[in-house]
Amino acid sequence: MFTPAISPLDPKLMMVNCDMSAAYVSVDGGGHWRMINQSQLRSSTQCRPAFHPTEPATIYAASGWDGLKVSRNRGATWTALGPLPDSPQGEISLNPSSPGVLLVGCGDGVARSNDAGAKWSRCSGPTGTVLGFHWDRSRLGATGTCFAGTTQGVWRTDDSGATWAKSTQGLPAGELLAFAGGSRPATGALLYCSLPRTLVDGKLEGGIYRSTNLGATWEKAGDAGLNNDTKAFDEWAQGPIAQYGRLLTSDAASSTVYAFNTNTGVPPPHHASAYVSHDAGRTWRPTFQADPRFPGFNVEADYTVASDGQFYQEMPLGVAGDPNNPEVVLTTDSGRVYLTRDGGKSWRPIHTLRVPGPQPTAGPATRWVCNGLVVTTTWNHYVDPFDAARQYICYTDIGFARSPDGGNTWQWWAEKGRAPWRNTCYELAFDPQTRGKVWGAFSNVHDIPNGNIILGRHNSQGPGGVCLSLDFGATWTALGGGLPSAPCTSVVVDRRSAQGSRTLYAGFFGKGVYRSTDDGRTWVEANQGLGSAGNLRVCRVFVHLDGTLFALVTALRSGGQFTTSGVGLYRSTDGAKSWQLANGSQPLLWPKDFTVSPRDSKVILLSACDANGKEQGGLYRTTDGGATWKRIGRQGPEHFGGYLHPDHPDWIYMTLTEGAPGPGLWLSKNLGESWVPAADFPFSNAQRVSVDPRNHELIYVTTFGGSVWCGPADFNQEVGRSRATRRDDRGGRLGR
Repeated sequence: MFTPAISPLDPKLMMVNCDMSAAYVSVDGGGHWRMINQSQLRSSTQCRPAFHPTEPATIYAASGWDGLKVSRNRGATWTALGPLPDSPQGEISLNPSSPGVLLVGCGDGVARSNDAGAKWSRCSGPTGTVLGFHWDRSRLGATGTCFAGTTQGVWRTDDSGATWAKSTQGLPAGELLAFAGGSRPATGALLYCSLPRTLVDGKLEGGIYRSTNLGATWEKAGDAGLNNDTKAFDEWAQGPIAQYGRLLTSDAASSTVYAFNTNTGVPPPHHASAYVSHDAGRTWRPTFQADPRFPGFNVEADYTVASDGQFYQEMPLGVAGDPNNPEVVLTTDSGRVYLTRDGGKSWRPIHTLRVPGPQPTAGPATRWVCNGLVVTTTWNHYVDPFDAARQYICYTDIGFARSPDGGNTWQWWAEKGRAPWRNTCYELAFDPQTRGKVWGAFSNVHDIPNGNIILGRHNSQGPGGVCLSLDFGATWTALGGGLPSAPCTSVVVDRRSAQGSRTLYAGFFGKGVYRSTDDGRTWVEANQGLGSAGNLRVCRVFVHLDGTLFALVTALRSGGQFTTSGVGLYRSTDGAKSWQLANGSQPLLWPKDFTVSPRDSKVILLSACDANGKEQGGLYRTTDGGATWKRIGRQGPEHFGGYLHPDHPDWIYMTLTEGAPGPGLWLSKNLGESWVPAADFPFSNAQRVSVDPRNHELIYVTTFGGSVWCGPADFNQEVGRSRATRRDDRGGRLGR
C-alpha cells in the first residue's frame, strides 16, 4: 500500500492506494475503508492525493497513469481534470492561500495549473521525481513561496510555480531520498531532506539535513539517537547502513520530525523504526517496535504477528500525518497500515480489526474482521460441504484463512501446523464423506497463471506440494510419495472412488499431472499425451461427475514470444492414463481457466488472453466436447474465466483479470448472446465466481488483489434481506 494522505480539515478522512489497482477512502480515521469503484478512480502508487484547504469534501487524486481527477463528495464520485504533460508522480499540492493554483509531480519534473486543474503546463526548473512539496506559511502575507523536493535536489519558487531556482547550498552531491517541510508564522519554517548514507574514511556521510532559512542554506541534522550502524548486525539486515527513506513533519509543529529507516538487523536498536525528533532533528528516539520478542514492544499485533509471534520489518512505502496534529502519523507498507495518535508512544494496525475477546493480547486463535482495506489476491472461496458455517479462502502471499461463523470473522492459519509451502494456497478438495478431511494445493510460487509468471516478471521456479488436513483446515500435513518439488496449482478428488482410498489428481506447474489411488499417500506421474516435453505448466485440473478428467496447460514464452508448445485444454477418459487435446480446433496461446458443465462434460467454457499481437482474449464455449468452439464474450485483452449458476443453465458469469478496460465482472443470461456488467462491483480484476450453496441468490467473487466479495447473483435484482445487503447497510463492506 502506497501514497497515504490525511485531510487537513477532517483528520478522520483518509486515502490510501494499493499496487493491485484499487484506491480506498476512510471517513472514520481508518477504522473502516471503502474501495473506490474502478469506474471512478484507479489507484496510483506513484502520486499522493491532496485535500482542498478550505472545502472539506474536495479531494484531488491521480487515477493510475492517466492523469488527475477531483471528487467533490469525499471520494464517492470523481471527475477528470485537464490532461497533464506527463504521468503524475510524487504528490499533488494546492496553494493553501490560493487553492486554484495546483502543483503536481509530472514525469521528470513539475506541472502547474492556475485554474484548479483545467489546464496544465510544465514548470521550467525542477527535474527529477518529485518527493514532496511545501508551501511556506511562515511569513504573513506571503502566498506564493513553495518548495519542491525531488530526487535531484530542492527548488524554490516565490511566484506560485511560475519560476524556480535551485536551493541546495550546503547539501552534498547525490540523489535525495526524502523531503518534508513545515511552517507557520509563530515558529517559522523548517525544511528537511535525506540523502543516502555512506561510510567514508570510517565516518558516516549523508543522512538527514535541514534548512532554517527557507532553503537558502542547508546543514547536517544530528545523528544522536538514530541507527548509526556501519555493518549488518544479522543475516536479515536490509543493508549494513540504515537509510532514512521517508521524512514527515507538519505545519503545526515543524520542529517535530519523523524519520523512517531500513534496518541493519532484526532486534532493537538495529530494527526498522519511526524515529522522532522534537528539536528539529538535533536528537532522535525510536518510536516503533512491532516485534513482541524484544523489549519496547509498542505496536498492537495484527494477524501476522499474532500467529507468527514476530514482525516482518520494512521501511514504510508511504507516510502521512495530520497537518494540524504532529502526534498523528500513518504508515503503509507491502500489506499493512499503522496509525499512531500519540506521537509514537503506541501504534495500532488499521488494515484489519481484531474481534474483541477476553484475551488482552492477540494470539494464533484470535479472529479478525474485514474493515474494507482488502488488498490480497484470492484464488478460491469455499463453503464447507458438511458445515455451512465454515468457510475457507485460498490466498496468494498469505496462504490460507478459515472462518468458523459464515464469513463474519476469520482466522489466519497458525504457525504450528501450517503447510511447508506457505506463500500460496491455490485450491482445496473435500472428501465427499469424511467431515473435516481436506486436501490442499500449495506453492511458494504465486500468481499462476497471471502475467507476473507468464510474462516473466516473477520467478516461476520454486517448491510446492499437496497437504492433507483432518481438522477442517486448522492444521496441514505434507504428502509425498512420488510428488515433485514444484508449484502445486490444483488438487481434485474423484467422488466415485472409495472412502479411505480416494483417487486424487494434482496439477503441478512445469511437471504436469500426478495421480494417487490411495488417499494421497503415494503418487505417480500421469502425463502421457499431456502438453509437451517443454511445457507441462498445468494450472488447473478438474474431474467431472461422470469421471472425465480435464487439465489446462497454460502459456509458455520463449524469446519474448508465446509458443504453441503444449498449450491447451486436455481431456482424459481413462483416469489420466492418456490425454487428448480438447481445443485443437481453437488453439489458444494463453488460456487461464475453464469450467465444465455439471450436466454435460461436453459443454465447456474456456478463457484466454491476447498474445503475440493476436486478439485471442475472451471467453469461448463448446457444446460438443471441443470439436467446435465459439467466442461468446470479449470485454478486454485478458479474460480469466467463465462460471455457471446451478439453477439457471443459460447464465454465465465472465471475469477479467489484468488489463480490464472497465468492469471485471459480467453476467449473461442467454449463453453469451449479450452481457451486463456488475456496475456496483468495485474491483476490476475479478477471478473466479462461486454460488453460495445455502442461498443461490448470492455469489462469491475471488479477485487478483481485492480479496473476496459477496453480492447478488443477479446484478439487476434485489436479493432481499440477504447477508450481503445487511453488510452493505453497515457501511458498504462486502469484502472479506
